[in-house]
Amino acid sequence: MTKKIKITATAENLVQAKALLDLGIDSLYIGESDYGLRLPHAFTWDEIRELTELAHDAGAQVTVAVNAIMHPEKMATIKSYLDFLQEIKVDQIAVGDTGVIFVLNRDKYQLPYIYDASTMVTSSRQVNFWGQQGAIGAVLSRELPKEELIKMASNLNIFGEILVYGATIIHQSKRPLLENYYNFIKTDEEKSKERNLFLSEPKDEATHYSIYEDSHGTHIFASDDVDMMSELATFSDLNYTHWKLDGIYTPGDTFVKIAECFVQARKLLEESELTPIQAFALDEEIRRLHPTGRTLGHGFYDLDPDDIQ
Repeated sequence: MTKKIKITATAENLVQAKALLDLGIDSLYIGESDYGLRLPHAFTWDEIRELTELAHDAGAQVTVAVNAIMHPEKMATIKSYLDFLQEIKVDQIAVGDTGVIFVLNRDKYQLPYIYDASTMVTSSRQVNFWGQQGAIGAVLSRELPKEELIKMASNLNIFGEILVYGATIIHQSKRPLLENYYNFIKTDEEKSKERNLFLSEPKDEATHYSIYEDSHGTHIFASDDVDMMSELATFSDLNYTHWKLDGIYTPGDTFVKIAECFVQARKLLEESELTPIQAFALDEEIRRLHPTGRTLGHGFYDLDPDDIQ
């Protein structure tokens, strides 16, 4: 097999980033608090510079999240951040706001970008449109079932990135929903990701929709985290060779060990040696390592497209 599979992984600190690079991760996914959404950690500008140098020294790349919804106050300051990212020579940014893309093109920034509009990216026509506007790739919606991914595969002119491990966002609201609720019940509680808050369906207590609030609003995640180890061979056959590992709810060395499972699977795939038994064994290891209290699944992947509303 001659396909080159590229793995992007989030990083929560310098130590974890070094460990991921030592494994052979191709790109670190990092960012800061004002312009990046749903990151395991918000780095300072100086830390982003240091991590970029670290990745480049290891022969790897850096993808910086610039995927926030840019309200006027953020657009007023975005150029200074883009100037900084270009100065330190980050390899690409992830961006979904059309205002930022306009600035990138208007001012001829040398910043390759991956189009990331979260749940909105559901068709090859849409992906290819943004490719025509300069995108080098697109983050595919996490709500795409297998049948739709198969249809898209042969029509993409730029790469489609697939989440193969981690929590998947299903809703973001600019409104401070948790704060409003706490005000209503007259209490003052922590609203951050570290609180590990979740919602459950009234008629299904097994559901576990993680929720937290930050300066960008309220973020709600699917009940199951994604684990696509058993489908990696299919992704490779379809030429989906850009994989994303998201450690927002999988901290520390646990995330590194899970990333190692995907690096092993990639090596076997590239050598045409990944068997279903090997994939099953790696999948079992991921399930053993995955944080207690968080469930794993395939998300929308196994659903009939007609059943998705």
